[in-house]
Amino acid sequence: MSTALPEEQYRSASTEPTGHEKADQASIGELVADVSQGLSTLLRQEIALARAEAKQSVTQAGKAGGKFGGAALAGWMAVLFLSLAVWEWLSSALDSRGWAAVIVMAVWAVIGAVLYSLGRRDLKNIQGMERTVETTKQVPEALKGHEETL
Repeated sequence: MSTALPEEQYRSASTEPTGHEKADQASIGELVADVSQGLSTLLRQEIALARAEAKQSVTQAGKAGGKFGGAALAGWMAVLFLSLAVWEWLSSALDSRGWAAVIVMAVWAVIGAVLYSLGRRDLKNIQGMERTVETTKQVPEALKGHEETL
């Protein structure tokens, strides 16, 4: 019959030592190496997260910029056709070519308004790097030993 306590029997049955047992048995050099490795892994993960979020934000900003460019072109075309319409009206006193120019101008104005509103919506949807900022704020607490914050 064994005189070992149930807790001791449980420990001897387990092949993997707990974190406290490792710390009790490890040298200072091993502990520093373990902390350095953990910190290195944490920093690599933070950098990877920052890169992913930055790439996503840049992609969204590029799409919004393209739509603003399209809106600018459509606005320029609207002004161009409005100018042609005014010129046509002045030169031929309400000829049908003038009304055609006004219709083309109105179409370009609608296209410009739609592209502008889409670009504005996309610009508002850009998230930035929210998760990176949030997890980076938690790093100091994790270094102090408050692991549950991450």
